[in-house]
Amino acid sequence: MNYEGLDKKYIWHPFTHLKYYPKNIVITKAKGIYLYTQDGRKIIDAIGSWWVNVHGHSHPYIAKKIQDQLKVMEHCIFSGFTHLPAIQLAQKLVYLVPVKNAKIFYSDNGSTSVEVAIKMALQYFYNIGEKQKTKIIAFKNAYHGDTFGGMSVAERNVFNLPFKKNLFQTYFIDVPHSKNIDKVKKRVTQLIEKNNVAAFIYEPIIQGAGGMNIYEAKYLDELLAICKKYQVITIADEVFTGFGKTGKLFASEYLKHKPDIICLSKGLTGGFLPLGVTAASNHIFKAFVSDDKTKTFYHGHSFTANPLMCSAAIANIELIEQTNYLQKINTIEQWHKQFVQQIISHPSIKSVRYKGIVLAIEIKTKEKTHYLNQVSEKIADYFLKRDILIRPLGNVMYVVPPTCIKQNEMKKIYDTMKDFLNEIK
Repeated sequence: MNYEGLDKKYIWHPFTHLKYYPKNIVITKAKGIYLYTQDGRKIIDAIGSWWVNVHGHSHPYIAKKIQDQLKVMEHCIFSGFTHLPAIQLAQKLVYLVPVKNAKIFYSDNGSTSVEVAIKMALQYFYNIGEKQKTKIIAFKNAYHGDTFGGMSVAERNVFNLPFKKNLFQTYFIDVPHSKNIDKVKKRVTQLIEKNNVAAFIYEPIIQGAGGMNIYEAKYLDELLAICKKYQVITIADEVFTGFGKTGKLFASEYLKHKPDIICLSKGLTGGFLPLGVTAASNHIFKAFVSDDKTKTFYHGHSFTANPLMCSAAIANIELIEQTNYLQKINTIEQWHKQFVQQIISHPSIKSVRYKGIVLAIEIKTKEKTHYLNQVSEKIADYFLKRDILIRPLGNVMYVVPPTCIKQNEMKKIYDTMKDFLNEIK
């Protein structure tokens, strides 16, 4: 059967240039680090299928837990009712997340977890009588999802250009580093003192979709200290960085100052099912406990806390707890380090960076660094022809592999990177 033709006839794919894109590759099976195609190929999934897969595809432990739950209950409304998987997952998360006395709010994905966080922060000040506090601070080059709240607190770029006039105002600041930290701190203080700032949202340590840009925790800590001083709510978007990608279970663990709210998804279920979590500190939760019904948090999704999704997340966390998960990530980071030492001075490289399982190489091109850089398609095609899936961010080629990857498989990726760097013109 011509599945490729049927796909093109009936389906609209995400982030896809519709006029010129080739036929989509039909995947019939996924196991461990590999995707298996209809025509017999075996492709290394070097990006964990958009950063969601952390243990490897079709992990039997998670699959069994979902199967067991499927026999008991597939779904249940979550307003006025509850169930054991949701309770058990929340109990685990409360003890894991770097949020003080957290309350767990469930949604469907990363974008919705951010949307929930933004609404919580804004309504918190509404509920306590400070209705003028409606502004948010975010980093330049940020990405926080594709819903309108997420787009509003993100860099104005190709992702949201058609909706620019529909997005609410956000104050954008530079990502801090050693040379600009005093200037950025001054800017943040001025924004808070002169405007009605409710929250500061940030991707801790690594800006993912913005180009895998890595920055130091100590400078972010200085900004968080200012927010704490002025009682501005801090929102850590760990949709990408959560569940070990930076070498710690959460990137916020590198920081002295912990967030008031944390957003989680992607690696939450081990890559099996969509699930979002927004964990908010108890002092935020208490502002919604009132006799006044207008202070209710009127937000929800039809599949909120779906038992299958919760069961997958529980199994994922159990695997993390029962295996040498973080040690595997540390090992991969050491492989990255050794590889970087080999290529750091390559003439085709503008910069190279790594943290945890993340490795990113920014390639020199005549165009500036941006998502639509034309070298992106060359990179993707070059690797795919060699049975490796990566999805460049413009001229930034990167890997975020599942932890099950073996050294020889990682070596194949490194060798292909070197070959590409040597051949690029």
